[in-house]
Amino acid sequence: MTTVDPQLVAQPALPARRRSGAFRRLLRRPLGVSALAALLAIVALGLLEPVLSIHDPNFADLAFANAAPGTPDWPLGGDRFGRDIWARSLAAINVSVISGLIGAGTGLVLGTVFGLISGYIGRRVDGVLSWTFNLLMTFPALVLVIVLYPVTGGTYQSMMFIFGVFLAPGIFRLVRNLVVGVRSELYVDAARVSGLSDPRILSRHVLYIIRGPIIISAAFLASAAVGVQAGLAFLGLGSNQVPSFGSMTSDAFINIYSQPVQLVWPSLFLSLLIGSLVLLGNAYRDVLAAPQGASSSSSRRRRPGEKAAAVDARMDRDDTSTPTLSAPTLSTTSPATPAGGLLRVRELRVEYPQPDDTLRAVVDGVSFDVAQGEIVGLVGESGSGKTQTAFSILGLLPPQARISANELSIAGENVIDSHRTALRKLRGSVIAYIPQEPMANLDPSFTVGSQLVEGLTSRMSRKEATATILELLARVGIPDPMRTFKSYPHEISGGMAQRALIAGAVAGRPKLLIADEPTTALDVTVQAEILDLLRDLQSEYGMGVLLVTHNFGVVADLCDRVLVMRNGVVVESGAVREIFRNPQHEYTQKLISSILDEDTVRTDLPVTAKDEG
Repeated sequence: MTTVDPQLVAQPALPARRRSGAFRRLLRRPLGVSALAALLAIVALGLLEPVLSIHDPNFADLAFANAAPGTPDWPLGGDRFGRDIWARSLAAINVSVISGLIGAGTGLVLGTVFGLISGYIGRRVDGVLSWTFNLLMTFPALVLVIVLYPVTGGTYQSMMFIFGVFLAPGIFRLVRNLVVGVRSELYVDAARVSGLSDPRILSRHVLYIIRGPIIISAAFLASAAVGVQAGLAFLGLGSNQVPSFGSMTSDAFINIYSQPVQLVWPSLFLSLLIGSLVLLGNAYRDVLAAPQGASSSSSRRRRPGEKAAAVDARMDRDDTSTPTLSAPTLSTTSPATPAGGLLRVRELRVEYPQPDDTLRAVVDGVSFDVAQGEIVGLVGESGSGKTQTAFSILGLLPPQARISANELSIAGENVIDSHRTALRKLRGSVIAYIPQEPMANLDPSFTVGSQLVEGLTSRMSRKEATATILELLARVGIPDPMRTFKSYPHEISGGMAQRALIAGAVAGRPKLLIADEPTTALDVTVQAEILDLLRDLQSEYGMGVLLVTHNFGVVADLCDRVLVMRNGVVVESGAVREIFRNPQHEYTQKLISSILDEDTVRTDLPVTAKDEG
């Protein structure tokens, strides 16, 4: 079981300094408050119809035919059949609200669900679904609703359901395009690597981010459904026993010259209902578009690179020294590492299609191993293919990438044949990932703690997962774990965010850790601390580490072996000592010679008069 210091959990949370939600900001706008108040008032009148109505909506008394407003027990008067306009108006509100819910709800459910699937999965599924909904969009919705009126039995619920189906393509295209833009975000990749299922990622990280435009569209879809139902009822398509604003308007038109006031009441209620929906959608759109204010986090200056330490000092370090920090006891277990190696890659090739239908190889025939307890550095300049190699192992390459290999096995399981399915079982428990951009890999919509915990909830209770993360946050050197746990990403620094992601990566006790330039985006002073932390955690947990970097100084400080990549090919590999002391390839020699050394003095700088003075 996980053990955690009770004083650690009992630490006070952050002072109340949270981002105001969209709904709270909506309530600060007069337009939003007015529209919401009008909508709630109209809906409340419909819900209280049994209490507020004096007569049944279909009760007729010819003695009160065309009764004037203010007649006792007939507040808004009577129509030409002697029916109570007030009672029928209240009943018509319920019909309109139900019509809006059915029409908009059907369109939202169909369009959102299939839009999420199409935008996230892509390729063939995207093509089939896009073709289907584009075909559906070509049909004239209102004409088909009228044509299918006999099939529906004349009920407005059935007609609104059919109309909602034809509203779905608009939502589908909106959601699909939004998902295509969100699915490549780094925090979505981080959630995928942590072991979350696709439905969980779609519902929590993708749908939550794109919810704003969907909510706005829902308001306009509901207003369209209410208007269409009223129009159909005005044309006489519907039951005479169901009061609606359309049928009331149709009856009032007959008496428009003798009793014009009868036309006022259904028009007034209908315009208030549709107008409040439209204005509420506009107000919500303005809220999402307006900046929330300057809620800046701690200053995070980013400096490229780190001055390399002396290579011989790293090589002569006592490898048997005991780490000063103790590892937490976790309740998760990982499968034993096979004797053949933790990670085996043979002839890995990654290609991308070009506009002329040819394939361009960005990784060409890369082969290497990572053993348990070993740190292997993958080094090269930008564009050398090292990140593509790491992402192909993690399964994070875009859908258009074509991956092939003679062998790609992790912890003895071949993942090249069923890449997506096999990796889903290994992520989080066997393989973990530390990203290059810590802030971009945290979802800004959720607290840091909630994102770190959700990767563990499939293997332990939420209480145990919270205790584990809190202990690991303390373990990685965060002074106030509870405060960081309850903070949003913008409220912590880049160094703290990187430490939090490291805690989340090792929480499941993975066998293989892939670190993609984990110190590049950090200050120089923080880089050394992160490297020391990675070294301690790797030693304590016995993880195999694949370290992707362009910094040979980091390789000298951490790695046991190194692979040098250029243009997608490994040009040289071997032990760190041998590579540094006797580099064979000209490219490796240039990379090593580019390392800054304390003994290197620039003598070619011009001396100015100011310097001489």
